[in-house]
Amino acid sequence: NVIHLMPCALPKFHKVSVYVNTCGSLSLSADTAQEQGLDLEPPVRMEEEKEVMEVEERVVEVEHPLPCLSESDTQGIIKGRALFGYVGIEAVLDQMRRKTMKAGFEFNIMVVGQSGLGKSTLVNTLFKSKVSRKSCTPNYEEQISKTVHLQSVSHIIEEKGVKMKLTVIDTPGFGDQINNENCWEPIVQYVNEQYEKYLKEELNVNRKKRIPDSRVHGCVYFLPATGHWLRPIDVEFMRRLGKIVSIVPVIAKADTLTLEERLEFKQRIRQDLQANGIRVYPQKEYDEDAEDRILNDKIRENIPFAVVGTDKEHQVNGNKVLGRKTKWGIIEVENVAHCEFAHLRDLLIRSHLQDLKDVTHNIHYETYRVKRLNESNANGLALSPLTLENGTLEKSDAESHL
Repeated sequence: NVIHLMPCALPKFHKVSVYVNTCGSLSLSADTAQEQGLDLEPPVRMEEEKEVMEVEERVVEVEHPLPCLSESDTQGIIKGRALFGYVGIEAVLDQMRRKTMKAGFEFNIMVVGQSGLGKSTLVNTLFKSKVSRKSCTPNYEEQISKTVHLQSVSHIIEEKGVKMKLTVIDTPGFGDQINNENCWEPIVQYVNEQYEKYLKEELNVNRKKRIPDSRVHGCVYFLPATGHWLRPIDVEFMRRLGKIVSIVPVIAKADTLTLEERLEFKQRIRQDLQANGIRVYPQKEYDEDAEDRILNDKIRENIPFAVVGTDKEHQVNGNKVLGRKTKWGIIEVENVAHCEFAHLRDLLIRSHLQDLKDVTHNIHYETYRVKRLNESNANGLALSPLTLENGTLEKSDAESHL
């Protein structure tokens, strides 16, 4: 009492209810047969309705053309199996969440720019805490002799049970010298040294269960609000650093520009970036799907972000807001009509923080790792000594070999 499917042409993507009886034969339900215009005898219909109670229903998508629907044909087009009950697969997400909340995670951000552009203030505004100390303004003699040196400060930030070890790497002295030639070298050196530390930990025979991650996950580069074009130092720095770390350019103290000046300046910067082949985050080639592409296209349209930073609160219409008070009024930092700080915050924290870490590990670090291992294989050593060409100082043999 099984109604076998006869060869027929079915419309594309037409859903057919197919019943599999205990013998493995395929049968067609009466309702579906009626829709397809097939004539079923009443006795056969009654017998088929009884069998419905004892078989498992499966819905399959049939693509045209199919000359017939045999058992062998259905093997590859039945998508998944119906579950008999609750399995709990989605509980894996809760497990991952609990594990992350217990262990916490690390995020390392570098800020680069001339003194006086509000780097520390902006970082404090981003994380709503005093995570970055302001550098003292040097006198004239100190400024002449000062060289670029890096300072890193780490803090544990906790919000709603989620712990994050935030490390802020500042670069006081960058661009402040009379001669700024090669002022980016200490920064390139620092970034590559962190990759080297991670690589050595990975290659250790008895490596740690969780490798400490000091790699730079993102670099916020501060551009002065001149309203003109990118300076040679800006072009050279972003061109070199963009190959080894994710760079996010921002226009510092954007409240010194009018809205028209700001739009023109942003357009000039985008033209300069494209003309000089400078890679800034997020890069188009890293978009994983259409959803990512749509989101990242909106971000790329706003780069560089025109930002204002402050850690002071003011009353506006009965509400406390972060802002800067001027004689014309209050510039609300988190109001997108006043500046683009909110867009920068969303990119660095709310929407792309994990992606920044993934790009660092899968793209920048992986590129460095492959290069170093190829060098060591060519030399027949575990790891060849680091050179200035790699952006790091040469180390002793004891430190270079594992």
